[in-house]
Amino acid sequence: MALSTLKKRADFLRLRSGRRARTPAFALEARPRPQSQASPPGPRFGFTVTKKIGSAVVRNRVRRRLRALAAALKQARADHDYVLIARPGAIDRTFRDLKADLDQALDRVHRPEPPARRNRRPA
Repeated sequence: MALSTLKKRADFLRLRSGRRARTPAFALEARPRPQSQASPPGPRFGFTVTKKIGSAVVRNRVRRRLRALAAALKQARADHDYVLIARPGAIDRTFRDLKADLDQALDRVHRPEPPARRNRRPA
């Protein structure tokens, strides 16, 4: 099955308000897809690699690695959208380390949110 990707700026902006997890190689943003949106089944991914990462050659290499990582992923939820934002650590990390980072980040974004803490006044 081909990897479904996010193309529109509005989709990327919608994910900004979702759950986030940071790793040395990338930041992962995730959010459930709106029910009203008709899209192909399975998770959708977006990739952001800025000029801070390096030259065009380096950015394209990092983008290809992130795409391959997302394509090999088995535990992404089908009703979610994800954005991987590359960080400088993505250049030198091995693919095995990137995969471990992504598994850990997915666990964090899908972990239930803790209950809101209530501020208590000292007695």
